[in-house]
This record gives sequence, C-alpha cells and structure tokens, in this order.
Amino acid sequence: MTDGVTNCDVLVVGAGPGGGNAALQSARLGLSTIIIEDHEEIGTPVHCGECISEIACQNLNLDLPEEVISMRVHGIRVIFPDGTEKCLTEEGYVLEKHLFERWIADEAVSAGASLSLGHKLTSMEKVDNGSFGGWICDGKGEQFPIHAKIVIDASGVAAVCSKKVMMDDGSPLNEQGKVVAGMQYELTDVPTDGYLDFYIWPEYAEKGYLWMIPKCDGRANVGLVTEDRPRAKRALDEFIDKTHFKELEQVLPPWKEKGNPAFGGTIPISGPFRNTHFDGLMLVGDAAGFTSPLFEGGSHLALKSAVYAAETAAAAISEGDLSSDRLSEYTRLWKAEFPPYDKILKGKNALFELTDKEMSLMAGCFPDEMSNMGVSGKAMVAIRLLLRSPGLYFKRIVPAMLAFGYSRAKYYGW
Repeated sequence: MTDGVTNCDVLVVGAGPGGGNAALQSARLGLSTIIIEDHEEIGTPVHCGECISEIACQNLNLDLPEEVISMRVHGIRVIFPDGTEKCLTEEGYVLEKHLFERWIADEAVSAGASLSLGHKLTSMEKVDNGSFGGWICDGKGEQFPIHAKIVIDASGVAAVCSKKVMMDDGSPLNEQGKVVAGMQYELTDVPTDGYLDFYIWPEYAEKGYLWMIPKCDGRANVGLVTEDRPRAKRALDEFIDKTHFKELEQVLPPWKEKGNPAFGGTIPISGPFRNTHFDGLMLVGDAAGFTSPLFEGGSHLALKSAVYAAETAAAAISEGDLSSDRLSEYTRLWKAEFPPYDKILKGKNALFELTDKEMSLMAGCFPDEMSNMGVSGKAMVAIRLLLRSPGLYFKRIVPAMLAFGYSRAKYYGW
C-alpha cells in the first residue's frame, strides 16, 4: 500500500453490540482490528428496548459488569387485546444500553483493537493483486483511507456496505429490506413485578406491539413498533393516555441531555438479506437483517453473528483466501444456528391477519406459562382451539401459535 494508507486485517463498521463484539472477538484472535463509528460517542442514541436474556449471556460467554445492568427480570408477559396475559418465563437483564455498548467497545480496545469515532465510510474499492486482496475504504475521518483485508459491516439498519458494494451486474449487494418504526419514552414510578410486558394491541401498533420494559429506580421504557410509521408517536401517546401509564412523568433518558423525550429508530423485519457475505465482507446484526421476527429482538443475534464473522475472518486470513467462497463459511454457520426465519415470518403474518377477538381466543387456549409447553402441551392447545373455534385452523392459526415459541431466548428471541 502507498504512504498515508492505514492497514489492518479487519475493519469493523459501526460500534453497536454487533460491531463491538466483532472487534473484540477479532482482536482476541490476534487480528489487527480497527472499529469505526460515525457518531462522536458510542451508545447514543439508543434505538432499542435494552434487554438481553440470561441464555444469551451464557451462549455468548458474556460476564456483564454490574454497572451496565439496570434490572434483572423474569421473562416476557404477552398481553392480548382482551387483557388475557400469558408468560414466557426465562431470566434476563434490562441494560443501560449505552453503557453496555461502551463496555464492549472498551473490552475490544483492551484486547488490542483501535477505535475511531466520528468516522463515516463513504466508499469501498476492491484491491486486485491477481486475486482479491481486500478493500480500500475511504470516508470522513483522519484514519482514512484504510486498507482492510476483511470488512465486517455492523452499521445497523443503515446497512452501509450493502449500498457501497456492487455486484457484477452493477446492482447493490442487497436491496433495502422492509422496516418498522420503533419509538419509546422513559417513564418514572412505573409499577412492575419484574416481567417485560408486551402488548399485542393492533389498535395502537399495526402489525407490531407495545411494551413496558422496567428499569431500576422505578424507571421503564414504554414504547411500540408499528408498520404505520407516520402514526407511531401519535399511537404511542394514545396508548399511554388510555392506560395506567397516563399520569406518569416522561423524563429524558440518562444518555440524552436535551430535546424531545421520545427516542427510537427503525428495525429491519424482512429477515436475513440475500447476501450476508461477499469477497472480503461479512454483514452482522441489523446490517444483515438479523432480528427476531415476532418481537424484533436483535442484540443476541448481533452478538452471535459477530462471533461467527470474527472466527471466519481469522481462518480466511490465516489461509490467505479472502474470497466470497471462503467467507461462505460465515453464512453456513449462522444458517445452521439461527431460527427458521421463513417459518416464523409466516406465523407472524398469520397472527396479524387475525381479528382482535380471534387473537384473544387463541391466547385463551395457551397455558398461563408458555415457556415449557412441550409436545403434549402444544397438542392440548390444539385440542382446546379445535373445540372452541375449529374455523381458525383455516386462518393458519398453528403457524401463528408456533411463532410465540420461536420468540424464546434459546431461539434468539432476546
């Protein structure tokens, strides 16, 4: 490379959970690693509900420091349109997400990675030395241009590299997938028994849901995701005004010094992108379309896909083969591990085709505790449903019911 070019084995784009962990795992594997973040600080703005399961932490060998944990929780309670409540009990944590992301980035730096804030990727060009030789990445920031053998895109829903990299036919690596709008407030003095409350109430959240995610000191995130993006804030305000949250104070979250108390973002919901690897490139987390289809949880998937990307990068660099064929190992790994997206998306679509009454009738057939139904439990649900409303079987009610099972932590639901 010419003078003035920064060289590295791995360039990670984005310092969210997926990017931070990709940099951490890459550095631990002995790769020279640079992580760039276009914001001036890590962890802000917060885009999600901020929770992660104990199963996820065990799966990822994450030993969370106390300062990033806001509250320990017992699992998820799903509340249907008629008020019917059913639980998916599995222990987990609500995080101070901005502190969690900073912690992972700090761990990556301690392991040897280099972090550059305020760096925005604007272009990527292949290096051709008779075979693929990496990427010359340019952009805004003093570290550019950067020559990286492998780029890991962890840029979130922006999916930066999918827009910069072109296929042989001149088309983008991936087309933009479908997204939903997410928005929430932090409220104070919120009563809780340690469950995450998820409301499937289409009146306010079209093809989405609302939530109350409790935090320490009586705080809680109260928000929604909906396909009706223009109405998102108005719908959330209406929900709060008509429920027990009405009289509670809205406050700025600890990472936000001024402005509107509402915060959120967009979430990909179409499932994994067509291409999650290319020559010298792998996509992780939201940048790959990895979110849990029903409740849109993404942190567990982002963190795990980052592990696979780093392991694949280390092996490819060791062998001197950075080609798409070699990096296809990454796609094989996540496909073997992650839940069946097509099946869950069909179930989600079937669920949202039900009326409020049909949804509530289905809920009444579930046991109060849904986490350990097993084969016999599922059969009992089917029998109850057959007796109460056999016509629902023609509305694909079974896939809709199964979608709840795939929202469990062991299926990367949270």
